[in-house]
Amino acid sequence: MSATAFADADAAAAGPALGIGRSATGRRWVWRNGGDGRAGLAIAQRLDVPELVGRLLAARGVGPEAAADFLEPTLRALLPDPSVLVDMDAAAARLASAVREAETVAVFGDYDVDGACSGALMVRALRDLGCEVTHYVPDRIREGYGPNPAAIRELCARGATLIVCVDCGIAAHAALEEARGQADVVVLDHHKAEGALPRVHAAVNPNRLDCGSGLRHLCAASVSFLTVVALHRALRRAGHFARGHEPRLLDLLDLVALATVCDVMPLTGVNRALVAQGLKVMARRGRAGIAALLEVGGVKDAPTAHSLGFVLGPRINAAGRVDEPDLGLRLLLCDDPVEARAMAERLDAVNRRRQEVEAEVLGGALAQAEAQVAAGHPVVLICGEGWHPGVVGIVAGRVKERFNRPACVAGVAGGLAKGSGRSVPGVDLGSAVIAARQAGLLETGGGHAMAAGFSFAVSRWEEVHAFLNERLHGAAALPGAADLVVEGAMAVGAASTDLALQVERLAPFGAGNEEPTFALPRARVVRADRVGKEGNTVRAFLEGEGGGGRLKAICFRAKDGPLAQALLNSGGVPLHLCGALRAERWNDSVTACLHVVDAAPVPAGGG
Repeated sequence: MSATAFADADAAAAGPALGIGRSATGRRWVWRNGGDGRAGLAIAQRLDVPELVGRLLAARGVGPEAAADFLEPTLRALLPDPSVLVDMDAAAARLASAVREAETVAVFGDYDVDGACSGALMVRALRDLGCEVTHYVPDRIREGYGPNPAAIRELCARGATLIVCVDCGIAAHAALEEARGQADVVVLDHHKAEGALPRVHAAVNPNRLDCGSGLRHLCAASVSFLTVVALHRALRRAGHFARGHEPRLLDLLDLVALATVCDVMPLTGVNRALVAQGLKVMARRGRAGIAALLEVGGVKDAPTAHSLGFVLGPRINAAGRVDEPDLGLRLLLCDDPVEARAMAERLDAVNRRRQEVEAEVLGGALAQAEAQVAAGHPVVLICGEGWHPGVVGIVAGRVKERFNRPACVAGVAGGLAKGSGRSVPGVDLGSAVIAARQAGLLETGGGHAMAAGFSFAVSRWEEVHAFLNERLHGAAALPGAADLVVEGAMAVGAASTDLALQVERLAPFGAGNEEPTFALPRARVVRADRVGKEGNTVRAFLEGEGGGGRLKAICFRAKDGPLAQALLNSGGVPLHLCGALRAERWNDSVTACLHVVDAAPVPAGGG
């Protein structure tokens, strides 16, 4: 372990890592408790992997028995029996009946990535089984979230005898009543369910109060995938496939992976297997829509979880925010490469427009948020007349990241504030929003721990804010910026390609399995320059203390912020740098590169 130094329990509790209490980005650096190393060594010996890999696994709470499945996650080992979900067997039986009777099925989805992926997955799976399938995605501004009576009536008028709601529907009691006597309804959702369920044929939701499946961490696309697995099982048992070919379910996993990452589900357990296997499917670029979007987004290598979250996801989301709500779904269903390319380019343009609208709202939102945080509010609740409802969720996320507080942002029109909220780990915003609605303060409201949607009469803003402050008062004790957890420290010369490849074995990275961040003490910037079309990325070349080793570094979205200034204007003075060590591939070569996430001057006394 000479290459990387990990902190033991005493060191992790002793104080900031390398003495950095406030970095260039305003964060405190803290050591991840790496323990005494015995657990990591046990994993390394048991699996015959480098000790670094064992230490990283142990620090994430992965024991020797689970380590093999963590490093090589397979559906065979980790996929649950779909029947553990309440109502799954009833849903599968009804879908199987629709397939056998060649019914017309309508899929009602949501306008975000999870909704688009769930919808595309269900439409594709049912069409592959011979069903006539129509789909519907509501307009965010005109119709709002979830099923509405007019849309349900329209689907029944189209001849649907079965309506499948994906990523929505668990709270749409009145709207789904419109189908009674005309079409059966199956709900496949994952949002928090409260009180009585809608009167439907089946409601599959791991977050139902009576569901003991232990699968509350699944996104809607995963619930939909498990439903298709159960559907195939039901048809297989009935001898349906004796007369023909059974479609390959694994080909749907690229959609599940995309939804899981973009809905910020934890990449542990079955989610890890779904994403790992889905990335392999996506790498084959067999789905024309995703292949086109990867190309437009400049992803030339095999996609990663980062590609899903930062390249594909924002572009698919953009359509539902400021353009046609079903454009992302139609792209995912498109089989024609030429048509898919045209839609991908349109989504790319829509995303650029979304970024412009977001920038217009963000400035005013940050100013309001700064005043509220300074006044000691645990929760930020800000409104703006005319703010576009399609970007308030993104702005809420930016405010949350900037101030490390739960943030709710709403646009106001006609005296009604309608918006979205984003939270920080350990603060359940969804429950607070639901409670506010139950208390009569909100017109609508729901969500989950990390995200929520709501609307209220703007005249009740102070009441709503006071209620949320009271429910989430513990957030007032949070630091002004989230701590940066540092895995260990390494010299520049030790940051080798081999080390980067070892770290890569723990991918895919994301929520619940954050990418390891390492500190490079006293690194000297030999050269730094701006790269990229708009010059917002900074590339640097590092040298260790006393000339010990060289390493390339990159800092994306640096713009003119503090990290750009630190790298471009170091003047040869050593810096403490933090970042992710990644293996980068170019043609047939693999090299190590530090993706910089923070920097700090060396404290007096050397740090």
